[in-house]
Amino acid sequence: MSGHRPPSEDSATDVVRWAAFSCVLVPVVLVWYGSSLAGAAGTALGLAAVTAVCRVLLRQSERGAARLLAEESAPHRGRRHRTGTGSHRGGRHTGGNSPVA
Repeated sequence: MSGHRPPSEDSATDVVRWAAFSCVLVPVVLVWYGSSLAGAAGTALGLAAVTAVCRVLLRQSERGAARLLAEESAPHRGRRHRTGTGSHRGGRHTGGNSPVA
């Protein structure tokens, strides 16, 4: 199977393809069953608008998920991760090492 891809790869494109197919199919079925051409055209425009908005939202979601995955796999750098647990620098220390008068 040379052209086969995993089901999770580019699933947004598959959803948009099916939605575009329904944008064509639904008005044809409406006209076939006696609806007016104007009503079918309005339905087609409405479905196309919803499909466009859903496509934008799916793409943003995919980008956000990819960004989150990249952040999780990147090594953590920064102020909090420089020193080991329990080793603190600076500040006042009270306790057993203070001189007693």
